[in-house]
Amino acid sequence: MSASSSPHANRIVLPGSNYHRVRKAVQIICVLIFTLLPLTNLMRFDLVSQRFYFFGVELRISEFAILFLAMMFVWILVAASAMIYGRFWCGYLCPQMIFSEASLRSERDIQNLVKKVFKSASETAKKRISKSVFYLLGIPPSIFFAFIFVAYFVPSADLFNRLIHFDLTTAAGIVCAAIALVTFVDFAILRTRFCTGICPYGYLQNMLADKNTLLVRYDDPEGRCIKCNKCVSACPMEIDIRNSSHQFECTHCAECIDACSGILGKMGRETLISYAWGEFRSTGGRESWFRRLGLRDGKRAAILVLLAVYATGLALVVSLRKPVLVQIMPDRMTLYTIAPDGLVHNHFRLMLSNRSHSQMQISLSVEGLQQGVVSSANQPISLAAGDSVQTAFDVIAPAGAVAPGVNHMKIVAQVSGQKTASFDETFITPMDSPKPSGMSSEPQSKK
Repeated sequence: MSASSSPHANRIVLPGSNYHRVRKAVQIICVLIFTLLPLTNLMRFDLVSQRFYFFGVELRISEFAILFLAMMFVWILVAASAMIYGRFWCGYLCPQMIFSEASLRSERDIQNLVKKVFKSASETAKKRISKSVFYLLGIPPSIFFAFIFVAYFVPSADLFNRLIHFDLTTAAGIVCAAIALVTFVDFAILRTRFCTGICPYGYLQNMLADKNTLLVRYDDPEGRCIKCNKCVSACPMEIDIRNSSHQFECTHCAECIDACSGILGKMGRETLISYAWGEFRSTGGRESWFRRLGLRDGKRAAILVLLAVYATGLALVVSLRKPVLVQIMPDRMTLYTIAPDGLVHNHFRLMLSNRSHSQMQISLSVEGLQQGVVSSANQPISLAAGDSVQTAFDVIAPAGAVAPGVNHMKIVAQVSGQKTASFDETFITPMDSPKPSGMSSEPQSKK
């Protein structure tokens, strides 16, 4: 039989979409990432040592430039994501939504199991048993996720030791217990109510959305809806997408798309609910790749360019970052001291911070000062990975080798044999010191 003579030749058969499966896979990956980031020091802010760990880079609070660029990059990324893809974060990536849906699903499964096991019990008894089991089983995950959350700010090994010893006396232990309680209340009571009544990001996303933002749209101008209400029962936020495509509670999770396409697809009809770029209706032609990705106007292109600029700046700053931070400051409480052997000493303060993952050797030397040396009492300085030290040293020179008064020099810091930093400093000698041979009576000037 030819295609044209087939009784089903003109019938459009669309299988149901699989956004639910994709979304759950993405959510599992997100939970794994959320759990592993603090445990592996890939990304966390250590309040104890005041350091920020970011994918192998250890930043100090004093490194404001890098932290500022990082915060600006994240802020622009959040704004760009909300402007282009709407509430994609809420529907696919948000830990609150992931845990809320898992809690709701667990409660339903427990209720169904109790109904099967306690068939002869009254409905009131079944509800009480279901609630008791649900609350009891909700305690371990609440403690676990509270532990993971606090591990973003406190070393996980230290926090685990406090947990197994039921520490409720230190700040970390008290905070962990409080967050565990809040997490349990969230799992058991708040759940999706947090998204609609508390979460500020949902309001921000709606403020940034415009006519070209991705959303879940119900489009039925011809009244083809069969009133099966599958889209309503599938919605985790318990809304009816048919009322409006711009409801604040809608997280664009696409559960209603799966429900509608699954029912109408079996009937050979197209779904009435789909992802769409605002109120844009396709004319049937194939769009360019950048419009399909959401770059539908100059505003979106501009914010992505700005995002690229901050990302490039952040990458450059991180790549130019030195493994050991060296800071040298002259101690001018005493301009100079003269030792019994006639050597002039100038005192300097030294601060070192090893930001690498290996032990470093730091040594100092002097350039541009005749016979000037750095006191060798503490050289070289050995600094373990992640350690910081504050110490002092003297620059020493014979009184007759340098000009009286102010002499300009450079203090060079070498880290593991490689020149890392150079500091322009001054060396002060008594004004009545003998002038070096061959030096004119004119005062020394800085070149």
